[in-house]
Amino acid sequence: METEHWPYRLLKSTRGQILALLRTENRTVNDLAAVLHLIDNAVRAHLSSLERDDLVQKRGIRPGTTKPHAAYGLRSEAEHIFSKAYGPLLSHFLGVMSKRLPPRALPAAMREVGRAVAKEHLGRLRGPSRVTRIETALNLFNDLGGSAMLKNNGKQLIHGCNGCPLAAITPTHPEACLIIEALLSEIIGGPVKKCCEYAGRPRCCFELDR
Repeated sequence: METEHWPYRLLKSTRGQILALLRTENRTVNDLAAVLHLIDNAVRAHLSSLERDDLVQKRGIRPGTTKPHAAYGLRSEAEHIFSKAYGPLLSHFLGVMSKRLPPRALPAAMREVGRAVAKEHLGRLRGPSRVTRIETALNLFNDLGGSAMLKNNGKQLIHGCNGCPLAAITPTHPEACLIIEALLSEIIGGPVKKCCEYAGRPRCCFELDR
């Protein structure tokens, strides 16, 4: 049985219930504790964890019986957790585009998307060296939802540990990996070639030109 994606596991947990409640309106610790039938300290612990993950934030103060209470709300970055439609929608979109566009046009478009994303993040480079560029590319890849490390076994590879940023669409549209290929090429400043695995659970793999 395929492992359930982490957003769905999160939404089924107590922290997921807190996120769902905060999605509708800002709430205090007392508000959440009353709905979830938890003690205040348990709610505070969950909120602290969600704050560290940049999913919730304090949104003002509400008067209380003895002292004011902080109200918490959902950060905009957390909305992607609730979206279950982007994978199927993107898959259908690419399916339509692949029929409408000439054979070479879709791969070219994927690479153009990758270069556009890279340009938004080139400011993160802390230096021009290849080592620094590879480190920045790895960090960006992981920030986008992937999980990869650099491997040297005769070839220099950015190899996926498990997560793939585009796992929702690559099984049916492997050309989407060209987005990441172009993104990495732009950040690293040299050619990168995708050699991803698609059998079973998708696994990212990109070979760097030495």
